[in-house]
Amino acid sequence: MSFKIKDMTADKNKTTAILLIHCPDKQGLLALVTEFINSNNGNILYLDQHVDREEKLFYMRIEWDLCHFSIPKEKIADYFSTLIAQKHQMTFQIHFAEEKPRMAIFVSKMSHCLFDLLARYTAGEWNVEIPLIISNHPDMADVARRFDIDYHLFPINKENKAEMEAHEIALLEKYQIDFIVLARYMQIISDSFIAHYPHRIINIHHSFLPAFVGAKPYHAAYERGVKLIGATSHYVTTELDAGPIIKQEVTHVSHKDTVHDLIAKGRDLEKIVLSKAVNKHIERKILVYNNRTVVFS
Repeated sequence: MSFKIKDMTADKNKTTAILLIHCPDKQGLLALVTEFINSNNGNILYLDQHVDREEKLFYMRIEWDLCHFSIPKEKIADYFSTLIAQKHQMTFQIHFAEEKPRMAIFVSKMSHCLFDLLARYTAGEWNVEIPLIISNHPDMADVARRFDIDYHLFPINKENKAEMEAHEIALLEKYQIDFIVLARYMQIISDSFIAHYPHRIINIHHSFLPAFVGAKPYHAAYERGVKLIGATSHYVTTELDAGPIIKQEVTHVSHKDTVHDLIAKGRDLEKIVLSKAVNKHIERKILVYNNRTVVFS
């Protein structure tokens, strides 16, 4: 079941609060949350909720205007926890729309996803800061200079991986990075690195997962003679290409298409799917639970 109230988040001049919730489902949860906001003079701008009937879980995203809200912004989480969340086993996050998350991009040698991300960023489509690009190759340094973004090279190999990743983490902390986007970054990230950013590393894989995991999925798709190819954006976990899926899309191919045709068609999908996933993360419209996602509209 899904329920939605008109999305008015496009008005960027308003100071709004965003509440993300998941908990065991029971009658009256929607009313409890909306009453908490209404009774404190909050004006609800967006509401979307979902009930997983099989798991008996309730998911919700609600956003409201803080202009006349009677609870001070810094105390909302405490009030909500005491009055509602603790009584109903709610896990919740609260964000404020004016707070810009800080995003780092990891890239190797391919530019299509990187250019698409940076074009959307410079066009002002996203409420985000991108102060840093990290790579294991020097190829994209000119792109970073063109967009006036700091570029740091870490030539990782099997022998120096732990040391290089430690330097990367220190740099990410220095830049106060909130989340990472892998724009066709062709390195497997270690478990210890992932642990620093749980559900905050977004990858693009060039297949319709769970089909064709790992390297060269277009070649594998060609050999299998598929009639559809796809792209999948997901959060990175310790299991390769198996994290919670955020966004997927497909396009038709035929027996006439070569491997190079599949790669060309796939690249268009990759950049679109990755950007859509990043947008949902920036807008705080994703809840992760048991290696799955609820992606709100």
